[in-house]
Amino acid sequence: MCLAFNGGAVLEGVSLQVRRGDFLAILGPNGAGKTTLLKVILGLYKPQAGEVRLFGVDGAHFRERYRIGYVPQKAGAFGDFPATVWEVVSAGRIARAGLWRRLGASDKEEINRALGMLGITEIAHRPVRALSGGQRQRVAIARALAAGPELLLLDEAAEGLDAAGEEVFYGLLERLNREQGVSIVLVTHDIGAVSRRVKRVICLNRRVVFAGGPEECLENGKLSLLYGTPVYVPARAGRRVQKKSGRRR
Repeated sequence: MCLAFNGGAVLEGVSLQVRRGDFLAILGPNGAGKTTLLKVILGLYKPQAGEVRLFGVDGAHFRERYRIGYVPQKAGAFGDFPATVWEVVSAGRIARAGLWRRLGASDKEEINRALGMLGITEIAHRPVRALSGGQRQRVAIARALAAGPELLLLDEAAEGLDAAGEEVFYGLLERLNREQGVSIVLVTHDIGAVSRRVKRVICLNRRVVFAGGPEECLENGKLSLLYGTPVYVPARAGRRVQKKSGRRR
């Protein structure tokens, strides 16, 4: 698959298959095309060459969009939007229930379940404009989960979360993947999380430069090549991997 804007290549020869039950991380420097690739999957951009198939259906004819949850960058930036947490999260369920159908008991149950998974049930009736940045980010993730997606796309979705919030976030992704079979595609710069949690890694810099397991990615210098700077992996068990810039303080 290839995509270009104004004659400049953004994605070149990208081939990617997301399997059922996958937990896939996409790594790459800024400007590598990671966000663009997610938008191609969502049908927001049409590639000039190649095709996108979603659940076996040509992307151009795929109608069951509720099967894909999406948390974009800065998804929690609601501004002064005059809505409560519950109302924002329920908007995610409307994508599945339909705009003109009233939410039923089962829909409300799923909304409340999404609130509970993110630990925001107690603030469900607070206005989102009164929340902290981390709380707003949790609301955005809950909104994506309310539709009960089978594929979840997350673009740096842990941004804005504190350390405790990150643990809740990654633990939730692991449970969704392990217990409910949700396929997850995670764009991230958190190499530590990748080293401990995901099943597969894609290294992207306009084209796929590596695809495989996290162990192979972290242990054979692929990240140093990808980022253009030494990446040291001192340990994998319980310790965060650090990327070193090479500059002295």
